[in-house]
Amino acid sequence: MPSAPEPSAYRPDTPVTELAGWLADPVRAADFPATRLRFRNDRWAAAVGLSDLSDEEWTHHFGRFDPLPDNLPQPLALRYHGHQFRVYNPQIGDGRGFLFAQLRDGTGRLLDLGTKGSGQTPWSRDGDGRLTLKGAVREILATEMLEALGVNTSKTFSVVETGEELWRNDEPSPTRSAVMTRLSHGHVRIGTFQRLLALEEREHMQALVDYCLAQFPGPPPPADAPGRDEPAVRLMHLVVERLADLAASWMVAGFVHGVLNTDNMNVSGESFDYGPWRFLPKWEPGFTAAYFDHAGLYAFGRQPEALHWNCGQFAVALRLIADAPPLIAAMERFGSLYMEVVARRWCWRLGLQSRGADADARLVGACEAHMSESGVQPDAFFFRHRGGRNATGDLAQPFAGYQPVEDNHEYWSADEPQSMLVEEVEAIWSAIDKDDDWGPLEAKIAALRSMGDAHGPAPLPAGHLPQGES
Repeated sequence: MPSAPEPSAYRPDTPVTELAGWLADPVRAADFPATRLRFRNDRWAAAVGLSDLSDEEWTHHFGRFDPLPDNLPQPLALRYHGHQFRVYNPQIGDGRGFLFAQLRDGTGRLLDLGTKGSGQTPWSRDGDGRLTLKGAVREILATEMLEALGVNTSKTFSVVETGEELWRNDEPSPTRSAVMTRLSHGHVRIGTFQRLLALEEREHMQALVDYCLAQFPGPPPPADAPGRDEPAVRLMHLVVERLADLAASWMVAGFVHGVLNTDNMNVSGESFDYGPWRFLPKWEPGFTAAYFDHAGLYAFGRQPEALHWNCGQFAVALRLIADAPPLIAAMERFGSLYMEVVARRWCWRLGLQSRGADADARLVGACEAHMSESGVQPDAFFFRHRGGRNATGDLAQPFAGYQPVEDNHEYWSADEPQSMLVEEVEAIWSAIDKDDDWGPLEAKIAALRSMGDAHGPAPLPAGHLPQGES
């Protein structure tokens, strides 16, 4: 089944304007010395009715940020606070990006076009508001790989090289610059709510809860959940469900985000903002992506704990307008939800039909033990054992009784799976940096999209309704 979204007409809709007076600051994009289009995601552009733009029109909108028709007249830099490595920081916000436009896809789902590297804002502090071209290329690779592995992720929509030389302390400088646009189902963060708590803005907190329930709808809480009819409690349940699903999807993908601060957590449950990310070279719970994460706070195996902690901070913020017990009850669902989703996604990635919670949990445990002991790279493991093939030795019994799903995509007959190890990322960037050769990047994107087609759609994320329902 193709993983590409369905095309749709252009449908601008800007409900954020009702909140903008206290949620954001109007800003302008930087005036870049050049705008050279390097990447446009036409399959997602088709989903929001923008694929017919010429390259010149595209660059005007996503390099110069001329407003899209009937959309936001001026970009908005969003305000928020956040815990950064568990230290509270009230001096953050969109420091090198902004919300550029809002629009609907064919199912009526609200989508945001937001930027990274678009210039300074009131929240830039000492930053230059810019993005390196390498950072943009890395985000393309992260989002394409994660999308192919069924993770609920933002989509890299556009990359325009901007002709400036940037200096960075942690990579060779000077280096090329870019402005990136991402497509996301919302940019409301846990840190957005934390800011309203800090300022004690009860009416705005309630308005933001109502906005999130309207624009990011999901199933109701369990029938026996206390306070299930209160809007803040309903949203708490949805965020817990979505972040449990997100944590599980990263673990099954063998992905390490690297910076799981509360300002990097969307209440829509989307993975976004890719900085020091890595995919595992081997199954190692202590593996870290960020060189500055000296304590391993956001190591691979601690990601579920980090997202659970962030849910706790969301509950603390919602205490401004709701009682604690029903929020705590919602938060306590995280562990069981996480385990359920890991099992469901694990079977999906292996191409197996579930045999129930107990058998699936045993299968997951056996696979993790095998990867830890053998040192096999996770992408190679899932590929080699797709549909239960090659399940011998210590894996024979855990795989016994599982039925494969129907698989006839040519991807599964290849000699090797797709992967995204740091060496591959560096090789793709080196071709661009040294020879301005974009061919390896384009080939990798095509290969990842083929892999996504081979996997088919992932299990429906928890905390979400099927597209088109509300």
